[in-house]
Amino acid sequence: MPTSKAASPPRPPPPANSNFYISLLNQCAAEKSLAQTRRVHLHMKQTGFPHLSLGNKLIAAYLSSGSVDDARSVFDDMPQPHVVSWSSMISSYIRQERSQEAVALYKRMIIENLVPDEFTFSRIFRAFSDLRLFNGGRAAHGQSVVVGLQAENVYVSSSLVDFYVQFGRLGEARIIYDSVKAKDVVLSTALIVGYTKNGEDRQAIEVFGEMLSSYIPANDFTFASVLIACGNSEDLTSGRLIHGAILKSGFGSWIAPQTSLLSMYSKCGLIEDSLKVFNGIVNPNTVAWTAIIGCLLHSHREEEALSMFRSMILNSGAPNAFTLSTTLSVCSSLALFEQGMLIHAYALKSGLDANRFVISALVDTYGKCGHVGMARMVFDSLSAPDLISLNSLINCYGQSGNGEEAVRLFDMTRRLGVEPNDATYVNVLAACSNSGMLEEGRRVFSLMFTDHRPGPSNDHYACMVGLLGRAGRLEEAEEMLSKVQKPDKVLWRTLLGVCKIHGKLDMAKWAARKVLELDPGDEGTYILLSNIYASLGQWKEVINIKCLIREMGFKKDPAVSWIYVNKEIHTFMAGDQSHPDGELIYKELEELIEKTKGLGYVPDTSFVLQQMDEFETERSLFYHSEKLAVAFGVLSSRGTACNSITIFKNLRVCGDCHNWIKLVSKVIGKEIIARDAKRFHNYRDGLCSCGDYW
Repeated sequence: MPTSKAASPPRPPPPANSNFYISLLNQCAAEKSLAQTRRVHLHMKQTGFPHLSLGNKLIAAYLSSGSVDDARSVFDDMPQPHVVSWSSMISSYIRQERSQEAVALYKRMIIENLVPDEFTFSRIFRAFSDLRLFNGGRAAHGQSVVVGLQAENVYVSSSLVDFYVQFGRLGEARIIYDSVKAKDVVLSTALIVGYTKNGEDRQAIEVFGEMLSSYIPANDFTFASVLIACGNSEDLTSGRLIHGAILKSGFGSWIAPQTSLLSMYSKCGLIEDSLKVFNGIVNPNTVAWTAIIGCLLHSHREEEALSMFRSMILNSGAPNAFTLSTTLSVCSSLALFEQGMLIHAYALKSGLDANRFVISALVDTYGKCGHVGMARMVFDSLSAPDLISLNSLINCYGQSGNGEEAVRLFDMTRRLGVEPNDATYVNVLAACSNSGMLEEGRRVFSLMFTDHRPGPSNDHYACMVGLLGRAGRLEEAEEMLSKVQKPDKVLWRTLLGVCKIHGKLDMAKWAARKVLELDPGDEGTYILLSNIYASLGQWKEVINIKCLIREMGFKKDPAVSWIYVNKEIHTFMAGDQSHPDGELIYKELEELIEKTKGLGYVPDTSFVLQQMDEFETERSLFYHSEKLAVAFGVLSSRGTACNSITIFKNLRVCGDCHNWIKLVSKVIGKEIIARDAKRFHNYRDGLCSCGDYW
């Protein structure tokens, strides 16, 4: 019987030389294969090959395959990594948004007396700006000067310019830009972007002009950036010239400049040109679709914006979070509750419902549609409340007249460690003003001196002036205003507004004079002062101001009210007879007026803004846009199960209409909800949720 042989040990892998491994690692890097890189690395260890001698190659292969941690393991085992590996590691950390580790590695590099190269410097400034470490970035700037790279290397200079503009230090950014002799498109574009982001649009356009004078060719990103500056400054002349340069340079079909072009034309008031540019885009991407929806929204063509969103879906577009939040702003503007719900459903289906911009827009939309409960439900779905959504919900509570809940939410989030910003305080103070909560408003305002730096701004003082003035504390409001070092026109207009409520003509004239000293072309002040004179029956002064308004070319926004019936928007203006059911609407309105007179309605002629005889004065009040919308709502809901009517108005509801709608709610036995420019009014059984305080 043959004796059995003992199992032989596994044979070691065949040895390999450096060139063999270099070839394999180059192939792994090219294919970006993490699994293959790990196999090659393991093979090197098993054969006893001194793998650290090829450490830089290993690091490059691991980084190409996306594994920074594997690369770092090799890096830390190496006695002296090449400066290229240091730079590659730092760059990879930044790409993966691990700026803390990038900065730590850079500091270790400096401690070990290694000299960073141009690639290291050109990347590390990004990490310092991401972490908001200005002093650290400035120290790195000094180190780049010592090694002679700041002024000599355009990549380092471009990164430095970007670093300084991220901190709003435009002066330092400009000094660096001017110190570079051989400027290129990247450096110039970095400064253009910096100026634009910091509101210095004229300087951005001037830098672009310097580029052209120096024969530096612009790229698509340069054109897109300078067009943003043209739009922000409404510089149509420069915008058109740049449009021509884009076409001559062969970038006419590139998506980035096309998108900026349509935004520029929209901001300059030429939405038709924006649509022409958009229609010329062969395959619009998500950014372009979102931009045109936003342009239509800002041009007050909300229905077309919504139609454009539908076209995007039908054309297989892929809305992102910004698309949805922009489209929800359309729904918010027109109070389109059902459409808002459909977009909410789309967000849930596409996994965008957790995005903070989408959540904030949903909160705002539901709130503006009068569904504050749903707005709160969306807000409560957040694992941790953020400021954007918090501010939206507080604003919703304020507009619905629920100041107590707004203050309660404000206090709750402060206890949870959410630090309020300026907008939070403005919204809470406005909510207190809408609800007449004087003492709570004082308490919240006082917190700004202890818990909020740098303290109250003019906007916060304006809220307090409004709160005190509406409460009849005009002397205190005036005293509050006197504490502001440089009152702006918003503050003075706020005082002017409360003077109208209380008929304080002398103070109103004083406030109006202060506004016009700051802005002689402020048309709202002329209109408001004219209304005050009209309410006091001083028609000669009204005529004088109206003549002045005409001479200055001002156009008053007409009052418009609308209502949704059978998924259609029905719009009305004062005395409007264009509706197909106009005859029935006016008949219904006449009947409602007679019924409300039986309950004590007396037309308040102080809201008539031009001189008429008594009969004409009363008749002019009867046909205000909100009355026509209510009459159509009553007519349309008759015989249906609908137990409420909701109307909307672009301006504040007038006092006479407010009193009349209260009585209509009692006559028809239904709730009437009205959203005006200021807040929601819920009329029920002859009363309003605002308590006649709005």
